Amino acid sequence: MGKLKILPAQIANMIAAGEVVQRPASVVKELMENAVDAGASQVSVVVTDAGRTLIQVIDNGCGMSPADAVLCFERHATSKITTADDLNGILTYGFRGEALASIAAVAEVTLKTRRAGDDTGTRVTVNGWNEVKSSSVAAPQGSNFEVRNLFYNTPARRKFLKSDSVELRHIIDAFTRVALTSPDIAFSLRSGDRDLFVLKAAKSLKFRILDLLGSNVVGDIVDLHAETSAVNVDGFVGSPESAKKALGNQYFFVNGRYFRSPYLHKAVMKAYEDFIPEGVTPSYFIWLQCDPHSVDVNISPTKSEVKFEEDTVIFQILYACIKETLGRNAFGGGIDFEAGAGIELPSIGKSYEAYKGSAGAPVPELDPDYDPFAVNSDFDRQSGSDAPQTEDAAQWHAPQWEGEKKQDYGKLFDSLRQESKVLIIKGKYLITPAASGIMAVNVRRARERLLYDRTLKALSRNDHITQTALYPVQVQVGTSARLLFEENASTLEALGFDIAPFGTDTVVVNGVPEGFSCEEGKVQQMVQDLVLVLSEDSASLPERLQSSLAAKFATLGSMNSADITSPAEGQALIDTLFASENAEFTPGGRRIVAIIPMEDLDKRF
Repeated sequence: MGKLKILPAQIANMIAAGEVVQRPASVVKELMENAVDAGASQVSVVVTDAGRTLIQVIDNGCGMSPADAVLCFERHATSKITTADDLNGILTYGFRGEALASIAAVAEVTLKTRRAGDDTGTRVTVNGWNEVKSSSVAAPQGSNFEVRNLFYNTPARRKFLKSDSVELRHIIDAFTRVALTSPDIAFSLRSGDRDLFVLKAAKSLKFRILDLLGSNVVGDIVDLHAETSAVNVDGFVGSPESAKKALGNQYFFVNGRYFRSPYLHKAVMKAYEDFIPEGVTPSYFIWLQCDPHSVDVNISPTKSEVKFEEDTVIFQILYACIKETLGRNAFGGGIDFEAGAGIELPSIGKSYEAYKGSAGAPVPELDPDYDPFAVNSDFDRQSGSDAPQTEDAAQWHAPQWEGEKKQDYGKLFDSLRQESKVLIIKGKYLITPAASGIMAVNVRRARERLLYDRTLKALSRNDHITQTALYPVQVQVGTSARLLFEENASTLEALGFDIAPFGTDTVVVNGVPEGFSCEEGKVQQMVQDLVLVLSEDSASLPERLQSSLAAKFATLGSMNSADITSPAEGQALIDTLFASENAEFTPGGRRIVAIIPMEDLDKRF
C-alpha cells in the first residue's frame, strides 16, 4: 500500500487558511472587500480584544440567497470567475472564493444576510469542524458576518499573535487601505466601546485622506496626474519638507486595489533624490489605472502584490510624473520666471560714476604740520594749560594715560580668560585646554552618552526628572500612532515624558525629560521620532530590550536637546560627562572626545 493520501477537507482548509488569514487584520480586509464588492454604501467594522474575541463586519449591500449563504463557505465558491479568460480582466477585490472558507476553518463564523426582494433573511453558522447550520431569521438588507474566537482550534497560531495594541494597529492599517479605495462609501471602525473612525461618504479622495489621516497630512500633499497610453496616474505626493524617517502613508493602488511594490517605491524615491536627504521617506497616495489584461493580481494568496506586463514602462512614467510634479510646485527651489519683477539693483562696475551721486565723496582735511608726538601738541592745548610744556610735563602725561590703559585692558583679558575656558564651535563642539594640548568634545554624542545612562537608570528605578512645558503642544499623529502612546504610557512616564492622548488622533505634550527642548518645532519632531522608536517591535530579553530602548531614546534626546548658549553650560556638560562611567564612547561605540596634542599644534606653525 502506498504512503500517499489525500488530506481531509478540514485539514486542507486549515493549511490554506494559514496563507490567507495571518492575523485578525486579514479577516477585516477580506470581509470589508467582500462588502465593497457587494455594492454596499455603508460598512461597519466592530472588533473586541483586537479581533481575538470578535470581528464583525456589517454592510447594506446586495445580500445573498439562502442557497448562496451556505455555499459561500465552500472552497472556491465565487460569482466572479466563470472561464479561464475571466482571470485576465479582474476588477473586483475577491474572485477566488478562498477567504470565507479559510476564515471558517480557523474561527466560529455566523452570517446573517438578506436580499432586497426577500421577506426573510438567512442565518448560517459554521465552525472549524465543517459543521454548518442554516435557518431563517429577520435581518436587514445586506450581510452581517460575526467571526468569533479566531484561531481557537490552532492554538499555536493564536499564541504567536502580538499584543492587542499591535494587532489593533494592523487592523487600522487594513481598514485605512480599503477605505481609501472607496471614498464614496461610508465606513466606521469600533474597538470595544470606542469609535476609532466614523467616516461619511467623501466628496473626493483628498477629503477621504483628510478624514482618515488628518489635516497635517493633507496640508503637505500636492496633486499628481498624468495620462499615457500605458497607464493613467492620479493621486497625491507629499512635500519634501514633510518627509519622515519612518515609513508611513505610502500607498499604491491599481484599478482600485491596494498593493505593495518595492520596485515602484524605488521610482518614487528616485524622483525625490534631489529634494530630500538620505534616510527619510515622503508620503504618497498613488492610484494607477490601466487595462486589467496588463496586470496580474493573482500572484499572492493575500492579493497584496501585483505584476505589471510592462513594469519598466510603469516605473519610468511614475518617476517622470512625480519629478515633474515636484518641479512644478517649486519644491526644488527653482526660479519663478512668471513672477513680477522685483526692485532693480544697479550694476556696480564701469558705470559706478553714474550711481555715486552728484555730491561726491567727502574730502578729508589734512594738516601737514601736525605732529602727535610733539611736546606742544593739540592734546596739550586742549588740556586747558596755557603754560609752555616741558619735557617733564610731557613725560608725566604719557605714562599716566598709558598706565591706566594697561590696567583696564588687563582686567578685560582676565575676565575673558575666566569665561572662555570652554569655546563653543557652531554649537557642535566644545574646545577646552587639556594637559597635553587641546580637548574637543562632540556635543551631540556627549549628550547621547549621558541620556543613555540616565534612561537606563530611569527604566530600572522609575527615576526621572520632567520639565514642564510653558505651553502644552498638540501634535496630530493619526489614530494608529496615538495607540502607540497609550500602549507605552508607563514607559514614557518612567523616562520623564508627560504625553496625554487627546481625541482620536492627537496627543498633547505637557512635559519632556530634562535636557530635551520645549520649543514647539522640536517637540513636534520629537513626537514623530517617538512614533518611529515605539513602532519597532522587539522580542529581546528584558535586559537587552532595556538597553536597546535606552539607546534609541538617547539618540532621540541628543537630536532634540536644547542648544548650548554659554561657556558655563559647556563646562557643566563636560563635567557631567567625565563623571560618567564611559566618557569616551557613545552606546554605539562612536568617539565622543578627541585630544589634539601640542606636537600637532606646533607642526602648524
